[in-house]
Amino acid sequence: MPVHILSESRWLGVRYKPQPEERSFMERTQVQEDEEVAVSASVLDDQESERFFGVPLARRGIQPIWLRIRNNGEQSCRLHLGSLDPNYYSPLEAAFVSHFATGKRLAGFGLLAWFFFPLLIFVPLKYLAARAANRRMNAFFQEHGIGWGLIRPGSEVSGFAFTSLDQGMKEFPVKLLGSGSAKRFFFSIPVPGLRVDHGNQRFDEYYRSEETLECDETVLRSQLEALPRSTTNKRGKVEGDPLNLVVIGNFATILNAFGARWDETEKIGLRSCWLTIQSFLLGTRYRYCPVSSLYFQGRSQDFALQRTRQQINERLHLRLWITPLRFMGKPVWVGQISRDIGVRFTPKTWNLTTHKIDPDVDDARDYVLGDLMEAGRVSQVTYVAGVEAADRNSPRKNLTGDPYFTDGLRAVAVISETRTNPTFLNWN
Repeated sequence: MPVHILSESRWLGVRYKPQPEERSFMERTQVQEDEEVAVSASVLDDQESERFFGVPLARRGIQPIWLRIRNNGEQSCRLHLGSLDPNYYSPLEAAFVSHFATGKRLAGFGLLAWFFFPLLIFVPLKYLAARAANRRMNAFFQEHGIGWGLIRPGSEVSGFAFTSLDQGMKEFPVKLLGSGSAKRFFFSIPVPGLRVDHGNQRFDEYYRSEETLECDETVLRSQLEALPRSTTNKRGKVEGDPLNLVVIGNFATILNAFGARWDETEKIGLRSCWLTIQSFLLGTRYRYCPVSSLYFQGRSQDFALQRTRQQINERLHLRLWITPLRFMGKPVWVGQISRDIGVRFTPKTWNLTTHKIDPDVDDARDYVLGDLMEAGRVSQVTYVAGVEAADRNSPRKNLTGDPYFTDGLRAVAVISETRTNPTFLNWN
């Protein structure tokens, strides 16, 4: 047997080589500050996390957030880790779930151990190597965790907090506890890796300035009431789900407003289709599952968001299209929101199945509106006509034949860039 096989560390040892010098995530650092405190934050993607910590944390559902907190005030403060994620992992817990298991180390010999029985003498070495690597891992995670310690005046702390895995956009508050007061800094940081459906398009370039229409309240109301009542198929010949929501704001502001409660949707591809099939067959959750295309004025949705439960068959999904309308200089988006409550067979789709929607589409519409107001991200809110009422005794149907009923109103929400209390507009 060649000597170099026995000399390889993968046979006799356990390779644990974190790369703390690898800090490409720092290029995406965001900074927020006031007169007393400056907070810097960045979120590691799956590959950056594996390189830095030497183990695939994403496979364990763990995502490190790097923080640096500088205290320029006169009072000490303390980071409240639970504000980042109530289910955060301590450094030693994150290390423990990533440990090299002894069974896996022994399996590293594979069938070779049975063909070359003498190799079994190296089992104790493999076991001891795994234990030594795990001790190094514990020390490394502890060294780089940010901890709960006091941040005294004129000092700073930096390190990692270990949170639950999110893809696409990572939303989190940083809460600092001081003497009788608390400070909160809210971060919304894009994380590379997820192939989102909007593909990072520049929506502000969809319409030339001469194509847009700046509206006051009266003009906006009439324009919204004149929009089509429903989505359509690609040819525009058959009506689909109702266009029952309007949100007003820049794309980044809207994405930030939906925050950690809603997820972006992944672009349809081999990977996302495979994950969708797995989720459907196993009844598991797929937070970023693609949504099918519906059409408004000949264009499929510009982007979609969703809020899932434990199964792919139970979720709220929201499709949005930018329009040439502007209100207070901000883009006006028209949307469709409905709630999936199950699946059923249909001859109207290529895979003979479709999601069954809750017929009470107004409930889904009002849920979204209430969710945004609960988050404090709506400055103005109202309802307008335009969907046309459909009685529950004589409902309309969407493209796949699901019935729905509605009071015929569209919810309208002006999204605020900062937290605020909504003003209710009397447009009815």
